[in-house]
This record gives sequence, C-alpha cells and structure tokens, in this order.
Amino acid sequence: MATQSAPEGACEPPPQPKPPAKSDGYVGVIELLAGKGGCSWQGNASNGYLSKLRELVKHEADKNKSQCKTMGPAKVAVPSPNDFLQKRSKEPKLAPKKKEEDGKKLLPLSVPPRTYHPVTRTKKNFISKNALAVMTGEPKKPRHFCVDTRQGDKYLLEPSGLFPKYINKKNYGVLPKYVIQRNEEMKREEEEYQANVLEQLKKKAMKVLSEEERTDILKALKKNWEEINRAYQGLPIVTDTRYKQMHKEELELKLKQLEHDIAAIEKHKCVYIANM
Repeated sequence: MATQSAPEGACEPPPQPKPPAKSDGYVGVIELLAGKGGCSWQGNASNGYLSKLRELVKHEADKNKSQCKTMGPAKVAVPSPNDFLQKRSKEPKLAPKKKEEDGKKLLPLSVPPRTYHPVTRTKKNFISKNALAVMTGEPKKPRHFCVDTRQGDKYLLEPSGLFPKYINKKNYGVLPKYVIQRNEEMKREEEEYQANVLEQLKKKAMKVLSEEERTDILKALKKNWEEINRAYQGLPIVTDTRYKQMHKEELELKLKQLEHDIAAIEKHKCVYIANM
C-alpha cells in the first residue's frame, strides 16, 4: 500500500530538545514557588533533586532520638556462671569483730559468762525454811470434779456454772454505787419538780374576798344597775330605727348581766377570786 506524502506548506511538529548527557556534568537549579513563599530545590541531573533544607530536617528528626531508646542495647552483658545466687547472700551481715589493736584490750561485756557463780554471804537456810512452811501450812484443798460418763470423763465444777460460786460473794445482790447515785439524783429531781409545781399553784391560787370588799362590790353593782335602768327607762317607746333597737338590746344585756352578778354575790357569802 502506497503512503501519501504531506502536501507542501503543511505545519510540521517542532523539534524535541535532546536531554543532556550524563557525562556533561550538568547541574541545574529549579525554583518552585508555592503561594507567596518559595522553596528552592537544587538538584543534580545524574543523582536526582536534593533539598537545601535536608540537613535541617535531619537535625530536627535526630534531636529527640537517643541511642537504644526503643529496642534497648544491641548486646546485654550476661552475668558470669560463677556469680550465681547463693543461700543467705542477701541477708544483712554483721560487722567483723574488732580485734585487740595497739595492745589495748576491749572492755568486758556486762553479761556474766555461764561459768560465773556469785558469792552468797547470807546465813539463811532456805531448805529448812521451806520444809517448815510445808509442815505448818494449810493443806491444799482438792478441786471439785464431776464425772459424766462411764469412761470417767470429768470436768471442773467451779468454771462450769454448777457450783454456787457467785451467790456466796459478799456483794451478791447489792446494788452498785452508780445505780444508787442515779436513783438519788432522780429522786432529787422529782422533789424539785413537785416543789416547783406547788409554787406555781400557790401563785395561781384563788383569793378569798373579805366581808368589806364583798359589800363594796355589791353596792357598786347595784349603783351601776340603777344607772343603766334609768337610761333604759328613758328610751323612747317606739324603736323604729336600727340604732334604737341595738341600743335597747345592749342595755337589756347589761342589766341582765348585772342582775346575775348581784344574785351570785348575795347568794354566796364566801367568794373566791383567781389571780390571773
């Protein structure tokens, strides 16, 4: 198949630049601007691009690191087989005994040795004294037992509660001192309360009126009744208003109360008045 050639005057593609050879030692500088701030990068065509801040980044990364921080040391010292743990090796050890130095002897201990026998200068015969005490002393009383089985099992009666031990005491059934003291205090408080009540009753006791006071009160009540009766007799016959009716009722109540008081005083010769 025959190929068609391009017509004359048609546009040809521009020639592509050739990459520099490795042997030329070409060093290029590329500047990349990001925003208003720029980051400069320097690169070698043969080894790739290298940053100018490479040393600073490595310093910041290595600043917080320390040797063997994560995994520990590479090699740990192994203890020797001869330094194995022995019995009582961790217990505290006493200081070594001091020996005589420079011809100076150490002071003797305050505790006497076992071979020491003190010299006794007493003339008292303890053997004869103990024998005499045994012969003249009161014999030991036998202890009371109780046997409760056929095999002879026994127990003491005194601590068992079957022996009358506490009822034979001198202070058995006697009230303790604190109970007696408490009873005396309660009795004294009760007497003080009763005295206070009697005193209050005496203050509120009723007073007997004398004959003179009774006569004077009776005269005053009768005089008051006469004055109210005179006012009542002076009322109009026709009570056509509310005020006249109320005034008439008030006078009638006063007259009725005075008549009741006069009758009570005249009926009873002894009249008592309460002190309020």
